Amino acid sequence: MSLHTDIRSTGWIAHLPPSWVPYVHLARADRPIGGWLLFLPGLWSITLAAPTLAGGAWLVLLFLIGAFLMRGAGCVVNDMWDRDMDRQVTRTAGRPLAAGTLRMRHAATFLAVLLAISLAILLQLNALAQALGVGSLLLVITYPLAKRVTWWPQLMLGFTFGWGAPMGYAAAAGRVDASALALYAAAIAWILGYDTIYAHQDREDDALVGVRSTARLFADRTKPFLAACYGATLALLVLAGFLADLGGLYFAALLMPAILLARQIARIDIDDPALCLALFKANREAGLAIGFAILLGRL
Repeated sequence: MSLHTDIRSTGWIAHLPPSWVPYVHLARADRPIGGWLLFLPGLWSITLAAPTLAGGAWLVLLFLIGAFLMRGAGCVVNDMWDRDMDRQVTRTAGRPLAAGTLRMRHAATFLAVLLAISLAILLQLNALAQALGVGSLLLVITYPLAKRVTWWPQLMLGFTFGWGAPMGYAAAAGRVDASALALYAAAIAWILGYDTIYAHQDREDDALVGVRSTARLFADRTKPFLAACYGATLALLVLAGFLADLGGLYFAALLMPAILLARQIARIDIDDPALCLALFKANREAGLAIGFAILLGRL
């Protein structure tokens, strides 16, 4: 079994009171990449639909805070479901519930706090965005079960993490139209790709405990699968741009995320967990490049 783990207790975490550290690990606050990746589809759609700069900036701030809170809540739910499985996987065996440093009652209380603060943020949005926000809870709760029943849990994550696209559009424009749906589909395809890369960290351990994933399903065929996912992402982004009547700068600027995504495909080694983690994290820059392209398209 691999000795690879992404749990971190150094840096700013080392200066926290010891009793706080398990909660930081439970919410993955030591690994903020997940919060960024949850936030980015919302950033895209707000940038696409916001009628004013000030209104868009306010929504971006709300979605940024909300994304990190809901990512933490999702991680708590995931670990509550998966604590027994996590004990059998080297990368996750040190998680607080799996290791016994926190009990289920601690996790439930922490989850309630995260959801209460998230609700306060949600109530700042319009009614349609609020309804979509409440609807996302079903995805957050059921996603951890997907790996038990399907080879495509990464697709389920795509529906969950990409939800910010229609929700952000609704918050900015008060509606969800074809361009928002195209953006959502692009986010799903992108997430399906990058989470397949992430899942390769646990491929061998997952096989031992019976966890399914697209990493296990495609294995040595991962590169062509990623090419299909990222190719679909770019095609759907082009479609979203046409539907939203974005300017030519948008389509030219999509070259940058295309290069960044192609680089992941070229570099991936599915037997190198540390590299898989690094390539997964590189999607923050790819996602920001997409947001910048949308901004240019609105100039």
